[in-house]
Amino acid sequence: MYSRVPSLSSKPDPLAVFGRIVPRDHALLALLAEHYLLSTDQITHAFFDNQRTAQRRLTILHRLDVLHRFGRSGAHGRYGSLLYTLGPVGLQLHPTSYHDPNGPGGKAPRSSLERAKRIAASGQVNHLLGVNQFFTDLLATARRADTVRLSRWWSEQHATIVYAQSGIRPDGHGVWTVGDTATGFFLEHDNDTENLARVVAKLRGYERLTTFGPRYPVLLWVPSRRREASLLGVLAGLRTASPIATAVHGPDPAGRVWTLVSDPTHRRYLHELPCDHGPDTITNPQRFDDL
Repeated sequence: MYSRVPSLSSKPDPLAVFGRIVPRDHALLALLAEHYLLSTDQITHAFFDNQRTAQRRLTILHRLDVLHRFGRSGAHGRYGSLLYTLGPVGLQLHPTSYHDPNGPGGKAPRSSLERAKRIAASGQVNHLLGVNQFFTDLLATARRADTVRLSRWWSEQHATIVYAQSGIRPDGHGVWTVGDTATGFFLEHDNDTENLARVVAKLRGYERLTTFGPRYPVLLWVPSRRREASLLGVLAGLRTASPIATAVHGPDPAGRVWTLVSDPTHRRYLHELPCDHGPDTITNPQRFDDL
């Protein structure tokens, strides 16, 4: 018996949105899955040539339910007025994303909106934005040069899990590659809210890590010259297997801004800091060897 093909429904195709997500969108979603949130300015610097183009694309992704967005009045300074997280479609593409910046022990959210609410309500938002600014500034530098790239960017939770045996909790971990030189590092983003003794105590975990894993420089990224001078004074003469370097918050963390505690006579570029990727053994998980 002959039957007609059903007429087209006016209901939108729920799968059509996936065909509208371009490679740049996928790269952004991967960052939001790992790092929770990014501001308009950070996304612009990392992926776009100008803010107007970025805002237009972000508005489209928001309307397609790829992203959630929210504002935080007067709290961010250079971080921009709107903050973006994974929306319903974004979370479908990254179902195993990190869900709670206050700790990994909670239950997975029932929806992308619940995840976004956790992030927005977290006391970690401004700290996350500060850490993410450091890395998006590196991404911006990499966009302007063919021979440099941010080869790895792990969140605090990712690095903490991988190097759990050492007990480190870096604010972030990355590998910055310039030509054939790949420099791994751990970031400690400092806002002058902890006393110096506590900052120095964090270095013990990195020393434990050097006995079986990488000897990456620990970057103390501080808000002022005064804070940097205080840290360099406390750390003077301290012998560590893991290099320690300081620099003051600024828009060019890849630049000649880093002072090694072991040699404070001049400043170095990020890729000039000493780096050892560690042994190629089971004790050094996910050793970086893309050289």
